[in-house]
Amino acid sequence: MAISLVTKFLPYVDELFTTESKKSLLTNNDFDWTGAHTVKVYKVGTSEMADYNRNPASGFTGSRYGMVKDLDATTEEFTLKKDRSFTFAIDKLDTDETAQQLAAATALARQQRQVVIPEVDSYVYGVMCAGAGHLPDAVALTKENIYTEIIAGNNALDNAEVPETGRIIVVTPDVYVLMKQCKDITMETDIGNDLRLKGVISNLDGAMVIKVPATRLPADFGFMIAHPCATVAPTKLEDYKIHVDPPGISGSLVEGRVCYDCFILDNKKMAIYYQAKAA
Repeated sequence: MAISLVTKFLPYVDELFTTESKKSLLTNNDFDWTGAHTVKVYKVGTSEMADYNRNPASGFTGSRYGMVKDLDATTEEFTLKKDRSFTFAIDKLDTDETAQQLAAATALARQQRQVVIPEVDSYVYGVMCAGAGHLPDAVALTKENIYTEIIAGNNALDNAEVPETGRIIVVTPDVYVLMKQCKDITMETDIGNDLRLKGVISNLDGAMVIKVPATRLPADFGFMIAHPCATVAPTKLEDYKIHVDPPGISGSLVEGRVCYDCFILDNKKMAIYYQAKAA
């Protein structure tokens, strides 16, 4: 006897896992691109110290303070380069015949979570690693040397007079496992809920520790120590639209555009320490 079994579709979508962006902890938005596509900032020089000439020789006509020099005033130019977009259509019957699971609003939110945010994050982290002021030789990170390498990074920032408060240590999940296995590391896990919501998982030697998925980082990423003062990561435009029944489509047309970039300030690049991982 043949029996036809029932096939049932549930109103549920098997979503991919995604991670919230943590770049806001590592970057700043100190500059305003409103009404402009390029921003220029000044770099002003300083004057060297000299011995004050308290008793000048007879006939001395110069300044007792030393030789008068002009200060340098050069500029850095930051032009937004990333102007990205996407579009897709959802037929009205496709929405109706998938139990409303193929809907424009949820599809747009999914696009932001799974495509837009990972792309922006990967770009920002890549720029920070490439533009770091401290780029030591690649090393093979182990549970025995991970703390020594992190100490070396913090020491480099100390010698560059980078502010001690506000530093962030970025690690991959694999490197975080090494840190947990290292007998020399004692991490402070009593973190405020507001920081936990932003992705901070612990505190090591006064620096906050965050985990970032390896897929959003350079292939040879070991760890990075950074102060947010060094990196400007503007998002000038985020424009998302859902057009219902536009000409030529029975359904919804979804469009999105995001204009963003990432810049390392030349005088503050020493606030980034990037340790590459040996193959």
